[in-house]
Amino acid sequence: MTFTRRSALKVLGAASATAALATPGLAAGKITIQVNTTMKPGGSEEAGIARFKTALDELAPGRFDVVPFLSGQLGGENAVLELLNIGETQISLTGGNWRAQYAPEYDPISIPFLFPNGAAVEDFMATDSGKKLQERGKQQGGIVEMGAQMRAPRHMTANKSITTPDDLAGFRLRLPGIPVWVDIWSALGAQTVVVPATEIYLAMQTGQVDGHENSLVSPYSRKLYEVQSHLIKTGHVHFPWHWVASETWLSGLSDADQSAVRAAVQIARIEGSKVEVEKDKFYLAELRKAGMTVVEPDTAAFIAKAKPAIDSAMSSLADGVVADIQRAIFANS
Repeated sequence: MTFTRRSALKVLGAASATAALATPGLAAGKITIQVNTTMKPGGSEEAGIARFKTALDELAPGRFDVVPFLSGQLGGENAVLELLNIGETQISLTGGNWRAQYAPEYDPISIPFLFPNGAAVEDFMATDSGKKLQERGKQQGGIVEMGAQMRAPRHMTANKSITTPDDLAGFRLRLPGIPVWVDIWSALGAQTVVVPATEIYLAMQTGQVDGHENSLVSPYSRKLYEVQSHLIKTGHVHFPWHWVASETWLSGLSDADQSAVRAAVQIARIEGSKVEVEKDKFYLAELRKAGMTVVEPDTAAFIAKAKPAIDSAMSSLADGVVADIQRAIFANS
């Protein structure tokens, strides 16, 4: 199903009616908060949302009713961003689409091999450039960024050991169609192939691609260990989930209610990040058990070869962003 604004609003209306019927005893003054994610149940995203609900119950007993919307029930990230903008849903645990749409000149977070870890990304968000990024999100998209929740780093899989960029010569790497990713992996020597996520296993099985990149949940949940022998721990992207709220909705709450929501988000994102770390360790152990060979590549060699493409990507950023990137990296290297 393709989600347009109209179809998303239709789903939203039906879901809201169902929630109301299921909870006839709700007090008139209780505030309903829909929390959206495109991710399926069972992950750190659901854990963070569950902790948000209990945190609000602890901070303001009986004041809020948190209703999770998992698996993209209201549509993809862009559809939900539009609903947030017009105040038709309240909160989303969302990826980086808002950054790319509303403030590309302040968004270096998706550039591969730039940030060494998630802590550097979080520090960047606290810089002047990060604050301008958040302000543009509010001005252009009507959203308030309230904090980041960890997503595990992205790595590679292959059917051979890859330790330096030289090993990528002629290597057909599956990528999503993100231009800066295609540019940087092409500069590293890979032959990039855009394949839908649902077709990754078949593409590997038939030899259409030689490998892919993603966080460890991908080879684990897709059983790629059946068609891939090596896990290459490149750790090339560390982009988080963002807890974002509809500015229209949030600004309409009392100061006390806003404070409770913001405090609950801080508790929730810490819990979600903790669960993500635990799950990432679990996936690594399970992939080893399944027979995958784990390779620690020469990351410095990858960064060095990718540098011209990274510099090119950063050349379009606003004044001051590169300096803030460097400060965040230095503080976490």
